[in-house]
Amino acid sequence: MAKKNKYYVVWEGVTPGIYSSWPACQAQIKGYPNARYKGFPSRAEAEAAYQGTYFESVEKKKPVERKQVSEADIMWNSIAVDAACSGNPGLMEYRGVDTKTGTELFRQGPFKQGTNNIGEFLALVHGLALLQKEEKYHLPIYTDSRIALGWVKRKKANTKLKKTNQNAILFDLILRAEKWLADHTFDNPIIKWETKSWGEIPADFGRK
Repeated sequence: MAKKNKYYVVWEGVTPGIYSSWPACQAQIKGYPNARYKGFPSRAEAEAAYQGTYFESVEKKKPVERKQVSEADIMWNSIAVDAACSGNPGLMEYRGVDTKTGTELFRQGPFKQGTNNIGEFLALVHGLALLQKEEKYHLPIYTDSRIALGWVKRKKANTKLKKTNQNAILFDLILRAEKWLADHTFDNPIIKWETKSWGEIPADFGRK
């Protein structure tokens, strides 16, 4: 007998989120144009999927061969971003560099009680804003974080971090980043850095 789905992720619907029954999910998608949703057998799988995008979740089911990549595939005329966090939550900082030369273009932090995912998200938005300011509208930007990439695509940082007096500045930055994404469009390709094939992303802090 097929395993029944117990949890449902709604990416696009009346109220996006995770629902523990089909009727609750159906109430969010019925009559909603282009609704995006999917069922999962466990809460953990649903939460992991919700961190990304609907399309990433669907693609995981397709038995496609992984494309072999080499350094020749890297678009060197680009920027790369990364974050580092000591603890979870912990002291976090992020930066962006020229992919080819490693020249640092921006660096923010350290911030108290942050997470790596938040840093990766803020780094991506910072990079996109910088490229627009410099009128480099088609320059690619690399990230090694699928979660941050998904957050940017959805224009929402889906962090579970709790706001405190120590990390309040981070939540202000998140709101500013989300507002920037809501107010702007961009053509810069955001590309997943293939760490297994290419090594650490050029913006890596080298603390592993």
